[in-house]
Amino acid sequence: MCLPLVGAFSLTALSGCGPAPAPDDPEERDGRAVQRMLDQRAAAVRERDTDAFLATVDRGATRYLAEQRRVFRQMAAVPLRSWTYRLVRTGGFRTAPVGGRSLAAQVELRYRLKGYDTAPVVSAQYLTLARRDGRWYVASDDGVVNGKRGMEQLWDQGTVDVVRGAHSLVLGVGQDRRVLRALAGIADRAVPVLGQVWPHEWAGRVVVEVPVSLGRMAALLGASADGYRGIAAVTTGEVGGAGDEAPADRVIVNPEAYQVLGDFGRRVVITHETAHVATRTATSASTPLWLSEGFADWVGYRTPGRTPRHIAPELTDAVAAGQLPAALPRDDDFRFGSDPDRLSRAYEQGWLACRLIADRWGERKLVDFYRAVGRAPERSGAVESALRKVLGVSLTEFTALWRKYVAAELA
Repeated sequence: MCLPLVGAFSLTALSGCGPAPAPDDPEERDGRAVQRMLDQRAAAVRERDTDAFLATVDRGATRYLAEQRRVFRQMAAVPLRSWTYRLVRTGGFRTAPVGGRSLAAQVELRYRLKGYDTAPVVSAQYLTLARRDGRWYVASDDGVVNGKRGMEQLWDQGTVDVVRGAHSLVLGVGQDRRVLRALAGIADRAVPVLGQVWPHEWAGRVVVEVPVSLGRMAALLGASADGYRGIAAVTTGEVGGAGDEAPADRVIVNPEAYQVLGDFGRRVVITHETAHVATRTATSASTPLWLSEGFADWVGYRTPGRTPRHIAPELTDAVAAGQLPAALPRDDDFRFGSDPDRLSRAYEQGWLACRLIADRWGERKLVDFYRAVGRAPERSGAVESALRKVLGVSLTEFTALWRKYVAAELA
């Protein structure tokens, strides 16, 4: 039987904001006690102290205790720079049945990988806490809020194998180490490519995660596997930000799609994703997907040896059938899980739009245009304004040039 929801609790009261709580306010006392336990738990992770970590787990939750012991062991090789928990609030979901008093805790995990992350990965956790002998312990992390569970991490899936490259860190579960080393080599070559075309500051490093299957990849993304079938890799991380606010990115590989690619395809995929990492702080809600994905593809396909007809087969077939696109693709055209031909054409159209800019105005102008769009305060009018300021053309004029370019390149 599920226990009742516990009332909401906010840590803002502890910082002096809002009305002062009563000295014996039980919710405030619980909040401070929970945060102390979470601090002890985080310190145990940073110090690799198994006993101290397990001391924060409810001994009555035998299955969860065994799982936590296993997870702690599985992340032993992960190079951590920092690891902290913050109690966001209590309540909001039904606690697991633990017997005695329980508490639903929404917690924010923040961690960085040593030598690679300039900002933390931020992940939500929904914990059931149990009170035993005057102390709080973690009894479960299976809470559900708005239909979503806390984000899964790679070490939740199995023992993490680590390969360090010159510019990369590859973390894998259930993978042959030779595969991870080869991936690190490709990522190491991708980073200097970005150095050639993106003259703006970025970390110059990339972190790649390789789960054992498509299903486990989807779990890392908190999504359905169907939406990523046939997608070789994706990059996580919120757009925008700078300095300490810049988000930490992860390139997540779908091993089932990645392994069927040839050497050229693998280089394109990893270079494409590395481009997303490099341009993340210049990408905002104002940036349309045709530009962010098209730019990443333009970087990925800069290696000579492939013609536009080879790179854009779906769009080539459409043009041959008299179906020249009338306008640049919309964001909806890039939706994973949609018609795969439509998705391919959207990527190909975005790539050719960016290639047109680089060919006609120069690579530096393409970068300037990208950054100008990302700096716009809102999506509406962002592309039009940047086209006029950077390239000296209107959106109507650019679209007409792009349609002629597509027709000529794919003839």
